[in-house]
Amino acid sequence: MDEAKKDQNDLIIGRNAVFEAIKSGREVDRLFVQRGEQNPAVKRLISMAREKGAVIKEVDSKKLDFMCGGGVHQGVALSAAAHEYSTVEDILNKAAEKNEKPFIIICDGVEDTHNLGAVIRTADAAGAHGVIIPKRRSASLNFTVGKTSAGALEYVPVARVANLASTIDELKEKNIWIYGADMYGSDYKSTDYSGGVALIIGSEGHGMSRLVREKCDFIVSLPMKGKINSLNASVAAGILMYEVASHR
Repeated sequence: MDEAKKDQNDLIIGRNAVFEAIKSGREVDRLFVQRGEQNPAVKRLISMAREKGAVIKEVDSKKLDFMCGGGVHQGVALSAAAHEYSTVEDILNKAAEKNEKPFIIICDGVEDTHNLGAVIRTADAAGAHGVIIPKRRSASLNFTVGKTSAGALEYVPVARVANLASTIDELKEKNIWIYGADMYGSDYKSTDYSGGVALIIGSEGHGMSRLVREKCDFIVSLPMKGKINSLNASVAAGILMYEVASHR
């Protein structure tokens, strides 16, 4: 997704405002910096943001102007999280506390904030224990996601990881089966989901990444009887989540 299309209300702009936001301990997602910016104050903000785990994105001046709605950004804009991120361990602990086999949703490159919010909302309704997203190539927990989740973000832990493939390997070691959604898979109705489940939903345009797909134990597919060969990511996720829930 083009970063310039982000909801402008999600951004904190200006050097002082960005400094205070980072200093306050807020969860930070991305620091957008005007390309070629050499100001020492901006370099300090880059260092602070990196220490907090933020992704640093260089953008040209016109793009940054547009992202900030014409506001005075002084070369920097910060995308902060609307909710604190959890850990994969938190998600597994939630399942253990309920004495249930883990049911986890993994979003592999879901970049549309509305889709991610909808996935989180359905995850809550279907009884999933949490959602995992990658640090890069993904929507983050901004205010649009929070609003679209209709409050579910308060109840569904979302973990952000640096390496999805490694995380999947760790889940496998805990006897969790990996199910990937793809148009070239087995009928989703003919698959058993009774054990520990991690359901992977790929990106809106490209599906799962090659490495993630190769790590799946099962590839499941929804039947497509019309002229369009794919569904919106959050719609497909919703159908599959409820199918998993029916086996539990």
